[in-house]
Amino acid sequence: MMNGKEILTIFGFEVSEEPKSIYPYSPVYRVKYGDKDVVVKRTQRRAKNVMSYITMLKDKGVNVVTPVKLQVNNPQKYEDTNFVVYPFIEGKKYSGKEKEIYGAGKLLGQIHSFSPSSNAYNLLDYDVYDFNELEVEESMEAIIQHADNAGVEIDTGLKTKLLESVASQQELYHAGLPHVSTPHDFKANNLVLIPEPYLIDPDNATWIPRIFDLALALLLFHN
Repeated sequence: MMNGKEILTIFGFEVSEEPKSIYPYSPVYRVKYGDKDVVVKRTQRRAKNVMSYITMLKDKGVNVVTPVKLQVNNPQKYEDTNFVVYPFIEGKKYSGKEKEIYGAGKLLGQIHSFSPSSNAYNLLDYDVYDFNELEVEESMEAIIQHADNAGVEIDTGLKTKLLESVASQQELYHAGLPHVSTPHDFKANNLVLIPEPYLIDPDNATWIPRIFDLALALLLFHN
């Protein structure tokens, strides 16, 4: 189990007791830095690459968090995990209003428009063509189990579509789909409205076929 006090200490933050994460699924700590609030959170293994990429986006006018300037390096490694300090962004949560939906789509389009034509920031190259039939079987079993537990009926024709997708992977691989550098986790709970959308979690940034990133946003935006 990670020691939150030790994580904060490497950035120069002094705390008297173990901090509580503000996010239930991973360590995210909100602390004071001078007269401002900042967030200490986990980032991916290519941390410096991600920071260079999102700094480029910020310089282009994109609403995205970038590392706070500290007296120590930011990000830092704790054990085998990278952590970064971002400013805490005050704002409202997404509520599904048409204006918010439009703004969120505009922001993702803006991010894609500034992507270089090659993986210039050496982001992780997401392999979207490694899905296999066994994973389809396991995924469908899990989906059906969750649906049964919730008392919901689902269309099991999804399995056929997924298997067809697996069979088409090599064809897609050789199709030369356009790729983009993208945060790759563009969904409602990663945005704060100030009132325009502001991306507060860019740490899954990767190099991926653009259509896959759009599909993921479509499927998971409200998840």
